[in-house]
Amino acid sequence: MQITEVNNKELIEKTASLADEIWHEHYINLITLSQIDYMVQKFQSPEAISKQISNEKYSYFLIKSDSGSFEGYFAVAPKSGCLFLSKIYVRKESRKKGYARKSVEFIKEFAKSLNLDNIVLTVNRENTGSIEAYKKMNFKIRGEINQDIGSGFYMNDYEMVLEV
Repeated sequence: MQITEVNNKELIEKTASLADEIWHEHYINLITLSQIDYMVQKFQSPEAISKQISNEKYSYFLIKSDSGSFEGYFAVAPKSGCLFLSKIYVRKESRKKGYARKSVEFIKEFAKSLNLDNIVLTVNRENTGSIEAYKKMNFKIRGEINQDIGSGFYMNDYEMVLEV
């Protein structure tokens, strides 16, 4: 497995393409199609990713298999004294193959390099598979977040934290 920093237009477009694919496959049983479309456009379109990288201190990374195919991606940003794990997504056929775990190990080292002691993420409260995966990687539920994201849509998430 190889982790590649997203640092040009081509890689931003690849990341956005993966986001569209993964979100439409994974979230269709958790939220409505209209909310998926809205969230992908608002948070994971090429324009949104570019803005997050250039203006909001996000770092995006693609997860590449040993055979060279892109299997997922993640994004992090320092926020409020911790490293916010904004996104970590793996293609359906590549789940349970260690990509997320190896990515979290990379993210832990990234947090340490910034002298940050915690990684914080939010996860949909109905996303039990991901919640269990995070728990296996020693993330703990710290609380609930209900956030209005516009256009009548809400995120009803758990906030989870990992000490590094």
